Amino acid sequence: QVQLVESGGGLVQPGGSLRLSCATSGISGRRHDMGWYRQVPGQQLETVATIAAAGRSNYADSVKGRFTISRDDAGNTVYLQMDNLKPEDTAVYYCNAYELSTGTFWGQGTQVTVSS
Repeated sequence: QVQLVESGGGLVQPGGSLRLSCATSGISGRRHDMGWYRQVPGQQLETVATIAAAGRSNYADSVKGRFTISRDDAGNTVYLQMDNLKPEDTAVYYCNAYELSTGTFWGQGTQVTVSS
């Protein structure tokens, strides 16, 4: 059974930092492209950052220079370091794993709220 479990969300003041974690099980993390996505109620799902199985990362323009995606050596946990957070970063953040032969998997989401 494949599971993706996000953690690390919470309430932070503008300018603060959070680190999200996505622990995977049931898949070979190193073979999967991984990503972080976010959604605000009533709005479309937005791609935040992705990291390919080969290691290349990409970021939404809105988070470049502030967020960093990484994965552990085993490839089973993916992180999103979020610095200089802004109120517009408030959303539910979801972890995603994709591989051609196994398909797409999603976590349950973790709430990030940036507010003073």
